[in-house]
Amino acid sequence: MEPMTLLPEWAPQSFILLAWPPLGGDFSPWLDAVEHTYALTVSAISQKQQVVILCQSANHRLRIETILNNYSEIRANIRFVQARYRDIWVRDTAPLTVCQNHRISLVDFRFNGWGGKYPYEEDDALGQSLYQQGIFGQAQYRKVNWVVEGGSLETDGLGTLLATRSSLQNPNRNPDPQQAEAILAEQLGIKRFLWLDHGYLAGDDTDGHIDTLARFCTPSTIVYQACADRSDPHYEPLQAMADQLASFQTPHGSPYRLIALPLPKPIYNPQGRRLPASYANFLIINDAVLVPIYDDPADSEALACLKLAFPTREIVAIPARSLIHQYGSLHCMTMQYPQGISIH
Repeated sequence: MEPMTLLPEWAPQSFILLAWPPLGGDFSPWLDAVEHTYALTVSAISQKQQVVILCQSANHRLRIETILNNYSEIRANIRFVQARYRDIWVRDTAPLTVCQNHRISLVDFRFNGWGGKYPYEEDDALGQSLYQQGIFGQAQYRKVNWVVEGGSLETDGLGTLLATRSSLQNPNRNPDPQQAEAILAEQLGIKRFLWLDHGYLAGDDTDGHIDTLARFCTPSTIVYQACADRSDPHYEPLQAMADQLASFQTPHGSPYRLIALPLPKPIYNPQGRRLPASYANFLIINDAVLVPIYDDPADSEALACLKLAFPTREIVAIPARSLIHQYGSLHCMTMQYPQGISIH
């Protein structure tokens, strides 16, 4: 029997799922800018593959369609699904996908508001609601009574997991965090664990999700968020993270090819809190990579770095400065579903 595998993001995709921010939600003060970012994201994805947009009502769908009609490059690869959700960060609330014997299965871990920081009941129920609506076709589905967010997982597709202890092994997620390796091995087929003990972004409320810090681009290439400014509080923890990444080895015993990403200049919210802007929060889609940019001098350098990491893919810049007012970016707001899952 073929071993179970947590699919890497670069595996051929069927569609991208995202949840459109509602009127009156957390993004209200920045909604126009955020909806522009969403529309640009939908436009870029729809040129490569299908997009499933979650909305909260018929009126909400009408608003979204009206907005998208202003973006001429949007293709017809769009489907709307009505669902209940509070947070739009489906990376952490939607089911994950594993492959075994050429069959795709959905694995729906519990969600507890990033360690009980926010209300979470509707978001915890999202995956099962979508499955019951039938949008995942004939894929098998299982709910797992263990808290895991998709943004805390990075895989090479060969059984290796790159993750931070601060999120996946945090007691605010599960009462016995030391069971994490056994649970992830059983449910996702993980065989090797590369645990990061360093690295953080100010303003992050996920306890250090890996998808803001370091990402697999191939089984042997990792890009990571760096900081060149010694006066920045991020310098030492991100340098310690870089040193730890340099100590890791591939399954074949070789060092990883590491590519450093620049850090955007500090962005603050109206209360003076620094926001967790990261170029590592990119999204891989079929034949392209969508990269968040922040109206920052480092944007062009970040795009060039990711072109080195993905030389055969189109690199698409998406303005994301407004997104980080709710502490996430492009990767956080999306979830990919692989070929083998057809939208029903």
